[in-house]
Amino acid sequence: MRVMKLIRMIVAPVIAVAFMLVAWQIAVMMSGVSAFLVPSPWAIAQTMWASSDRLIGGAIQTAMAATIGFVIAAVIGILGGSMIAAIPFLRRSLYPLATILQMVPLVAVAPLLVIWLGFGLPTAIAAAAVVSVFPVLAATIDGQVSVDPGLREFFLLHGASAWTRWRKLDLPASIPAIVTGLRIAAGLAVIGAIVGEFVSGYGGNAPLGIVIMTAMREARTDLVFAAIALSAVVGFALFGAVSCLGWLLVSRWHASGVNSLEQSK
Repeated sequence: MRVMKLIRMIVAPVIAVAFMLVAWQIAVMMSGVSAFLVPSPWAIAQTMWASSDRLIGGAIQTAMAATIGFVIAAVIGILGGSMIAAIPFLRRSLYPLATILQMVPLVAVAPLLVIWLGFGLPTAIAAAAVVSVFPVLAATIDGQVSVDPGLREFFLLHGASAWTRWRKLDLPASIPAIVTGLRIAAGLAVIGAIVGEFVSGYGGNAPLGIVIMTAMREARTDLVFAAIALSAVVGFALFGAVSCLGWLLVSRWHASGVNSLEQSK
């Protein structure tokens, strides 16, 4: 049953993407639109093959920046969110501030990151971390604040320390919410990395952000689409990895939650 469910989950999106590509190809062929404006999927595929070394190298660079930035955001978001959730004063003071800072556009902050960190990979990593930290932070706070008061009272009655409550109650109970925040952050990390690449530049192997900017200057719309497609693949891969990890964590939480509670009695 699980195998069939997994197959259905995979087949449906594949069919949808294939239908979209076929419709796109037919529309371009019948409309006669210029390839400079909208290249056909077949032309984009040919460009991806011809420029595979350049695109794969760029995808690796972007994936590395997005992944490192995502990990930094996850650590800061979970630890910072746990601290804010545990201390009411911090929740009243820092959470609104974090919400306000999240509303500042990344493109406005990115030039400052270049000034502080210089050109290259560090700025792309920082941009990925900045744009993806808030979903994790907010999910962690919401998940831990909404823990069942009865369970929290139970731990307090048995003299559990703050560390024990966090490790055995608050963190496990908030895992589903944290996983949701991590999934959102995974997609944002790729966006942040590419924005960081737009403003920071690179030496050596150019990441996808630089490939896109270079292709625009060269009027290579097909290469722009190819780089965008690969950036989507990078984002999907990171999202898929986080989803698999989240499934394992949530399964472990459901399986061990009762045992952990029984051991605490």
